Amino acid sequence: MAGPDYGALGATLKSVRILQSLSLIAIIGMTANFISMIVSDSQTPPSVLVGTLSVTCIAVIYCVITFILFLDNILPFLITTIIDSLLLIALIVVAVTVGEPLSYLNCQAIGSADDMGSAYDFTVSLGDSINQNGGQIDYSTWVGMTKPTCLETKSIWGLSIALCVLFAFSSICSVCLWRRKPAATPKDVEG
Repeated sequence: MAGPDYGALGATLKSVRILQSLSLIAIIGMTANFISMIVSDSQTPPSVLVGTLSVTCIAVIYCVITFILFLDNILPFLITTIIDSLLLIALIVVAVTVGEPLSYLNCQAIGSADDMGSAYDFTVSLGDSINQNGGQIDYSTWVGMTKPTCLETKSIWGLSIALCVLFAFSSICSVCLWRRKPAATPKDVEG
């Protein structure tokens, strides 16, 4: 898995891509778990969770493809810079929307250690949220219903913020590698 030799910038880009993929997979797992629990209760998941899952699935596919292209030395760095920047913007939106109700929420103050992870508590809190909002799940209310939900949602938020930093970093690395990589010289046909 050596790939092309681009020095420290190349090694940094590979490391950042691996960290991005791991963070994205963690977010996908937690978000999909929430959506699964909500759907199993015959309800519609909040759009915040669906949007988060959509953005992270697209981003993880992109990370894997660009990592493979980098290893094969055929990664177009300018296009990568542009797409990394666009994903950065999408992840900033995810971080803001996921974190909006969480910024002042103290998960330790919710419930006790006895009800950690109880499916029954999740179902009860989900039902309470639906009843309060006329059949719709209110994301802001729902995240504060149980301690496990709060902690997992804060984990998603924290990883989203970390991904913003990682995608900003990979954009910078890509543009530096684009500026550094020499343009391919045309071959002399007659020579």
